[in-house]
Amino acid sequence: MRRREIIQLLDGTHPTRGRALALTHQGLIVLSGLAISLETLSGLPLWLHNLLLRFEVFIVGVFILEYVTRVICTPRPLRYVFSFWGIVDLLSCLPALLFVETQWAAVRALRLLRLVRLLKLLHANRALIRLERALHDSRGELAVFAFLAGIILYIAAVGIYIFEHEAQPEAFSSIPISLWWAVVSFTTVGYGDIYPITAQGRIFTTAVLFVGLGVIAVPTAIITRALINTDLKDSLEGELKGEIEHELRAELGREVRKDLSPIKRKPTRRN
Repeated sequence: MRRREIIQLLDGTHPTRGRALALTHQGLIVLSGLAISLETLSGLPLWLHNLLLRFEVFIVGVFILEYVTRVICTPRPLRYVFSFWGIVDLLSCLPALLFVETQWAAVRALRLLRLVRLLKLLHANRALIRLERALHDSRGELAVFAFLAGIILYIAAVGIYIFEHEAQPEAFSSIPISLWWAVVSFTTVGYGDIYPITAQGRIFTTAVLFVGLGVIAVPTAIITRALINTDLKDSLEGELKGEIEHELRAELGREVRKDLSPIKRKPTRRN
């Protein structure tokens, strides 16, 4: 089997066996996430604890084998190693250090790295690829909107500080503290840890909440439009490709018949 076909198998894009391997791979990731949750239960039987430990060793071994295979078979190993999915695959293998050195088991960062493997469910996902293309196509509009949103957040933080600092010097002690209130209000979460009590502060908050709805709605509309355009582009490319292939086959058939026509023998007369 060629290296290219091995990468297609790992990505789930192989025409014959890619889907089965991809479903198996994703099933192992889901089971791994469930195993991480079961480990936190108190009073687990010893046999179940040992079973989860062995399953974790198996999962880590599978991910290490996958990472090494990708590094060997990919055309550009360094590009893959330093890519986003290469880093995700590497982080998924690092929990193996827990079994190499038992003293490292107390390092929470290594234990939390097991959650990174859940990101592997998104690898080679067609919906995620379309979303990535949509974000790439609308990156200019999103960047401009993010800049404007940052300015509006700062203005909201300064405004609420001016209106509420005298009434609540501890809650709104500075503009950076007020910026937390602005973020919570713009996202319409409203934790309730700090809130205005003056009339002018509440009026200002009402205006901020309405603006916050727009802050959430505008990027959603931009991404939705980009997704629709991406789907339309894919469908048009598919139709155009099909028409071109049909025309090429028809033209090739005509050329073949034209070249073969002089070769046909004429019927001979009998004496």
